Amino acid sequence: MNGKSDTAAAAPAPSLGAEMVQCWNELPNKAIFFILFGAWLLMFQLLGNSSFGYIDTPSLFKWMYNAYIHGEDTEEHGLLVPIAVLAIFWWKRKELLALPHRLWPLGLLLLGFAALMHLIGYMAQQQRLSIVGMFLGIYALMGITWGTGWLRKSVFPFFLLGFCIPVSSIAGPVTFPMRLLVCKMVPAISSVLGIDVLRDGTRLLSADHNYQYEVAEACSGIHSLVAILCLATIYGFISFEKNWKRLLMAASAFPLAILGNVARMMLIIVAAEVSGQAGGDYVHNSSIYSLVPYVPAFLGVFLLGHWLRDRPAGQPELRLKPKPA
Repeated sequence: MNGKSDTAAAAPAPSLGAEMVQCWNELPNKAIFFILFGAWLLMFQLLGNSSFGYIDTPSLFKWMYNAYIHGEDTEEHGLLVPIAVLAIFWWKRKELLALPHRLWPLGLLLLGFAALMHLIGYMAQQQRLSIVGMFLGIYALMGITWGTGWLRKSVFPFFLLGFCIPVSSIAGPVTFPMRLLVCKMVPAISSVLGIDVLRDGTRLLSADHNYQYEVAEACSGIHSLVAILCLATIYGFISFEKNWKRLLMAASAFPLAILGNVARMMLIIVAAEVSGQAGGDYVHNSSIYSLVPYVPAFLGVFLLGHWLRDRPAGQPELRLKPKPA
């Protein structure tokens, strides 16, 4: 009986709290980072927003929250992306803590560039530019505190923070072609099902004018596109090491978002064909049916990921030796 080996094998894994305390103790220069980090965020709280037309606040964080919840089109995913970024940092914690850590004074240049971006955004009342400057400044502070190796390993998590930028109000050049494509695909699919649907620009209506629907900008699929793009990007980064596979996963979000939106519009058309305008309106306004675009998209992401996954080398084929005559 091996006492030492049995004891080591029976030792329970450390709890989440204990592991967090251990990582905190191993993290160097944390006082420097969090003092600079707090001062950097305080600037965006007190002098982050110069446009008071939509929300009367100097805080960039309140402006972002208002854009996520009460904007022209809600973008609640902006509240979830920072949590996903922190989860990825926790997933990479051992790799990050194993790096050589040293102060990097040249990171002050990157911090100055981030401050300049915010200054331009503040003077021009372009809050999205200030958001980019804020995230870039946090990235620079990590480089100043922990070195360039930490920056190289943190490129992807900080790239994901780009999904925190509200884009619905400025996404017209992207959403309009998506609206037209959906409006062209729905009548074609409907004709296969024996449903006569006419298209008038971005408006879909029945041949007898019993119902009609406008594929508005909010219905273009921009929300599902952003959510699916974020999911596919995270899935590709975690699952694959080759960059072409990661890019393919991210690119798949565009056709999958359109496919999901077409599925939702077809559900609305079928409901309207059965129950008239009221039936289609019920499906359109239902919070449950609004999840329809995500079902084929998420399935497509995972199926594509499964197809791209490397297969283990097959075992050699067994062949029976012929019996001697």
